[in-house]
Amino acid sequence: MRCLVTGGAGFVGSHVALSLLDAGHEVVILDDLSTGHLAAIPAGAHFEKVDLADLQATENIVKQGPWDAVLHFAALSLVGASMVEPYHYLRRNTVTSLNLIEACARHKVKRFVFSSTAALFGGEDRTPPIADDATIDPGSPYGESKFFIERALLWADRIHGMHSACLRYFNAAGADPKGRLGEDHRPETHLIPLTIDAMLGRRPALKLFGHDYPTPDGTCVRDYIHVTDLADAHIRAIDQLNDRSVTYNLGNDKGFSNLDVIKSVERVSGKSVPWEWAPRRHGDPAVLVADSSRIRAETGWNSKFSALDAIVETAFLWRAKHPNGYETSL
Repeated sequence: MRCLVTGGAGFVGSHVALSLLDAGHEVVILDDLSTGHLAAIPAGAHFEKVDLADLQATENIVKQGPWDAVLHFAALSLVGASMVEPYHYLRRNTVTSLNLIEACARHKVKRFVFSSTAALFGGEDRTPPIADDATIDPGSPYGESKFFIERALLWADRIHGMHSACLRYFNAAGADPKGRLGEDHRPETHLIPLTIDAMLGRRPALKLFGHDYPTPDGTCVRDYIHVTDLADAHIRAIDQLNDRSVTYNLGNDKGFSNLDVIKSVERVSGKSVPWEWAPRRHGDPAVLVADSSRIRAETGWNSKFSALDAIVETAFLWRAKHPNGYETSL
């Protein structure tokens, strides 16, 4: 296949691009490098530095098709920041995505894979696991922007026949098992790399927000899915788009608590993690766990890295070798 990958210099986008290249496909990456890293672009991919807010620049890339699939990862993605700057998030994520979707429709793209989010379900605590058809109630402007894009893709299907896969990840984690890529956000907000950096002494003691949730150990429970498993799901989803659109929740179908993560990092590294309690954060649900049965049944997808220690080990090995992320390596 010949695939266009937006946001391919970011965490998930780069891993998906790498998996596409490993499978022998041609990959063109489009990224503005505002949060991504040039060093994260896999060898073998063609790179174009483009801001999707620039309608003409976006058009110029899309018209270089034909594309067997367009995979869209480029977005602002911090829930907390979206609560501070709601209109910036709503405007940026929706406008850039609409520019891309419109250009794809105009140039007869037939298969579109969208990086969506479990933040669609973040407005209230729910009984896990959360199915694909669960009521949508975003708990943040970030989640709301992703829902709007899902709706735009529905109309792209109805009007233009462009089939889409909306893949709602829960907590992407880990790193390429061969050590070629990893996770490097600025600032870092994900629990596993934060815990690893605290253990390595690269940041102050980790803060655990809340210890009185209705969970076995009182801390929040989340569903961690390895980024390489995510990449496999994206490639399998493309094959589902020949005659329909699909929506899938993506996770391990099991939850791990914040304390579980700390214990896993300690087991994998053999070192203790300095941490301390902090007050709950507003809007954090007690439990977020996916029901991924639909994608498993329809595509044969299955997570290869379902154990928390296996996920943490890949993240730890990459982080230990890259103390400054993509800036330098040992």
